[in-house]
Amino acid sequence: MKKLYAFLFVLALFSACEDPKDKDVAQRYLPLSSGKMNMIVVVIDSDQWKGKVGDSIRSIYGVPTDGLPMEEPIFSLKQVSPQVFKKQIRTYRSVLVVQPSDKKQFQVRENVYSKPQKMVYVTGTDDEIITQLKENSENSISDFKQNELIAKQQYIRGSMNQEKALQETFGIALNIPSVYKMVKNEKNFVWFERKVKTGTMNIIAYTLPFGSIPKDSTTIDAIIKMRDSIGEVYVPGRDPETMYMITEKAYTPYLYNATIDKKPAFETKGMWEVYNFQMAGPFLNYVVEDKANDRLVVIEGFTFAPSEDKRDFMFEIEAILKSLKIEE
Repeated sequence: MKKLYAFLFVLALFSACEDPKDKDVAQRYLPLSSGKMNMIVVVIDSDQWKGKVGDSIRSIYGVPTDGLPMEEPIFSLKQVSPQVFKKQIRTYRSVLVVQPSDKKQFQVRENVYSKPQKMVYVTGTDDEIITQLKENSENSISDFKQNELIAKQQYIRGSMNQEKALQETFGIALNIPSVYKMVKNEKNFVWFERKVKTGTMNIIAYTLPFGSIPKDSTTIDAIIKMRDSIGEVYVPGRDPETMYMITEKAYTPYLYNATIDKKPAFETKGMWEVYNFQMAGPFLNYVVEDKANDRLVVIEGFTFAPSEDKRDFMFEIEAILKSLKIEE
């Protein structure tokens, strides 16, 4: 009997000690998540998907993306029934699981079947599910988007441009894919370009004196003026004498507060156009405070891709810009 008690004690102790390690090991050997970028797999019964619950999901996660010329949803949605949610589908990167239940619950879990993975579980009656989706919409959208950014940045780090121009000119670093090539390197302006099927994707960087962009009701006007002056000098059109990039006058940019490299920043999304020429596209601009070096660091990406969807192009640009590191 004493031997039995000793055995049970050791077994209990071993189990208690082993659980965290088992969990760590399981996390370490999870497969890489899969799926198209910016796509949410919605695990839901077909009848619910066709009804008011599905309408609510589409209205929340399918809203238009800010700053694009045509309406494109922030996420593409792929509905699968609970019965087929297994094997490869379980490794999808962003998953929303909706299940009827007597218990009302909203839960977010990470790296359940793969990594990086974000899974949101919502249970309850139809009305309870809809209410919880609405109440948690802002946070869940942010969670899904951050997870997509992490995956995109991991992918980019697999093959990066090795040019040192940004470091040598500004003392900054950006994780830029190797498919981007440097097309301009001047005293206070560096430009990288990627060729795509019908156009280009572009990353530019420059600096401004600290405090040159005010923090008041005139902020957006100052950013527009800044962009237009830089475009006139550094981003020419077909005829450099009369054509250059400006902020589209008919489209008011979106302005947000942001944090880049743990530093305060302004985020501006909008449309650019070429002065005196029919050419336009979306841009994303960050003005980042660099107090240590008494300056503002400006990083921007813009796309020209006629007849193509631009959400995922601009998402790649966002992933690049948010990798900014400034030397102290």
